[in-house]
Amino acid sequence: MASVTASTTPTTLPANSGEAVGDVSQIEEHALADDAGAAVNVAHTGSLSRRMMLIAAGWIVILLGVGGFALDRVLTNQLQDEFDNRLTIPLNSMLRSAELDPFGEVRFNSILGDQNYLEPNSGSYWQISGEGYEPYPSRSLWDDRLVVRDDIVATETIFYDSDQFENEPLRIAQRTVTLPGSDVQWQFIVAQKREDIDSQIATVRATLAWSFAILGIGLFLMAMAQTWYGLGPLRRVRQAIARIRTTGTNRVTEPLPLEVQPMVDELNALLAHSEKQAEEARTHAGNLAHALKTPLTVLNNAAHAHSPDLDTTVLREADTMQRHVDHHLARARAVGRRATGLSRASAMESARGVERAVSRLYSHVRFDIDGKDAAVAMERQDLDELLGNLIENAAKYGGGSVFVTIDAEPDEKDCVIWIEDDGAGIPEKARDEIFGRGARLDTGKPGTGLGLAIVRDVAQIYGGNVSLHESEDLGGLLVKLSLPRSG
Repeated sequence: MASVTASTTPTTLPANSGEAVGDVSQIEEHALADDAGAAVNVAHTGSLSRRMMLIAAGWIVILLGVGGFALDRVLTNQLQDEFDNRLTIPLNSMLRSAELDPFGEVRFNSILGDQNYLEPNSGSYWQISGEGYEPYPSRSLWDDRLVVRDDIVATETIFYDSDQFENEPLRIAQRTVTLPGSDVQWQFIVAQKREDIDSQIATVRATLAWSFAILGIGLFLMAMAQTWYGLGPLRRVRQAIARIRTTGTNRVTEPLPLEVQPMVDELNALLAHSEKQAEEARTHAGNLAHALKTPLTVLNNAAHAHSPDLDTTVLREADTMQRHVDHHLARARAVGRRATGLSRASAMESARGVERAVSRLYSHVRFDIDGKDAAVAMERQDLDELLGNLIENAAKYGGGSVFVTIDAEPDEKDCVIWIEDDGAGIPEKARDEIFGRGARLDTGKPGTGLGLAIVRDVAQIYGGNVSLHESEDLGGLLVKLSLPRSG
């Protein structure tokens, strides 16, 4: 009974040992490049601790500066208001005691109680001024007079600073009043030297300066401690990685904070991935060595025994070794390309490209490609090799019709591709055997028996799978290829 044989697509696999030697040379070159790269010190972007400290210091300076300025304004205004309130006391006493004498000038009907207004140059002064009248000053002014600001006419008390006396800045409270029986606007003025309030403000500002300086230094030290403590887990990760390199441990198992644990999980996953690749490489090397050992032994024995059919033996065993080399090189290429993690290929474009190539070899076969396009997470070259093997097998062993369905099961997690033919199919009990290297149910047609074995291995390398079923529509073999979607 005719059935599918495992054949290798001519355009995608090595055709001779020279290509195999080239692949080995490329692998050696990549290994040397990796070793050279490992010795190169990667440039860093600066200290993470320094960045955190600069950010903390900047915010501490800004916040303390804004807070100190605001607090200075509040305390200074409060001291100023208290000082102004003290000025209103003698001003109100002057207003209550003021009256006009027979000549129309202002006089007091009672003496102000503060003795500072009686002592010359005491720093406490008052004065009453009116247009057309001589100023009525306190005795403390002696021969001096307060300069009245003509631009101020206010029925409410106003306050302002004055520098009219040398080396004696004054704080002045002024109010405009019209006394009964007079049309004159009298300016009632009380002045007090600013020495006391300026001293209090200077004391407050000095206290704020050193207290905020101490607070800033304390906050900065706290930020340093927080940075050192907060970055502690990263130091522990570095130490754990150093232990992996020096002691041979293969995982970071130390408990770490939630913020760092995802990075450690990714690191452990990377280590597991590297171990898996190394194990795959060792397994492939061992399998290849074991596979080549028997043919080499046969050749060696035949040569030493001077076997009469030595030429036939050499050709047979060389063909066997070539199949093994091609198979393992295909796996090695797939593993190497998978390691990039950025593979993406269009299933529809690959299927149509393979259909154009295979149709030249099998012009009598009718190809139908249906379905919708889907992106799979594998290299285009490997996808072409998978579909090339499967579509060529269907054309070679089918009855003349090949039907390819892209994304045949769109609701599935993986992208499923069906390749159907109208041939005799494969018995169910033989479907598992056909995936073996060199397995062929039909030896009447040329082929190496590697196609399905390579399809299975490459698909599994990328996390996919391949299985054989019976086609309900065409009656022949249905190959179900499942590949992970991209993105």
